[in-house]
Amino acid sequence: MQDYLVRGVASDGSFRIFAARTTNTVEEARTRHNCWPVAAAALGRTMTAALLLGANMKGEDILSIRVLGDGPLGAILVTANAKGQIRGYVQEPQIHLPSTSERKLPVGAAVGKGYLHITRDLGLKEPFTGSVEIVSGEIAEDIAHYLTASEQTPSAVSLGVLVDTDNTVIAAGGLLLQLLPGASEDVLEALEKNLSQLPQLSSLINKGETPEDIIKRATQGIEVNILESMPVGFSCQCSRERLENLLIGIGKEEVSAMLEEQGQAEVNCHFCAEQYQFTKKDLEHILEKIEKKANNR
Repeated sequence: MQDYLVRGVASDGSFRIFAARTTNTVEEARTRHNCWPVAAAALGRTMTAALLLGANMKGEDILSIRVLGDGPLGAILVTANAKGQIRGYVQEPQIHLPSTSERKLPVGAAVGKGYLHITRDLGLKEPFTGSVEIVSGEIAEDIAHYLTASEQTPSAVSLGVLVDTDNTVIAAGGLLLQLLPGASEDVLEALEKNLSQLPQLSSLINKGETPEDIIKRATQGIEVNILESMPVGFSCQCSRERLENLLIGIGKEEVSAMLEEQGQAEVNCHFCAEQYQFTKKDLEHILEKIEKKANNR
């Protein structure tokens, strides 16, 4: 089944809601980066959150989430665009920690304490970045805390990644509900009751429930209009040309050292783990470009 995201709004305009199934997307990220379970869960939750937050973006807008904790996972970085394309990586994808007493993956312990940064690049002169302290490391709570504290938007966030015994991701998805000004007490009470009774998202998705089904569960008794359904997936904008420009940018000395010491270069994209090979002839050509650029200044 293809991954997709659904966007809706309450008929009375009291809240907006987003739900997504991201199983294939998270599994591709896990495979590309060879993530062990706890890293797959942390990266998958962060990627799903970025897709949900990015669902309101337009055109060439880009949203980035950086989770900079002091736990063994290190940094988590993901970027999403308005087209539902997402990419991301975790600094230390192969770590293992024992499960919690509830037999859950210890994502919070693996993330540790630190800061969550969310950047929105809306095509203006300067991107907007908001930051908050990590409150739990479980990602969903941290995103909800950020939205309430930094963007003054009371929000409920649920994120889930289910990893099988062979390390594959068999279910992943998320739910984001944001209150809008003027929400009545009756609506608030109904939403609180529904959300308190909502099973784990990953278990619902694993049983075959769709984003539409999840929205119905979260908004039971409240009329909601579905505005849009859009496909989502892992997609990286890296290319050989971009990485060649990166090599040009690091300068003559560095490229010359690569040529002398190794006779070639292998450049990996952090986001998708794609490898690009540059032969001796390629590096010599890059040096020519560097010198030409220097002479034209």
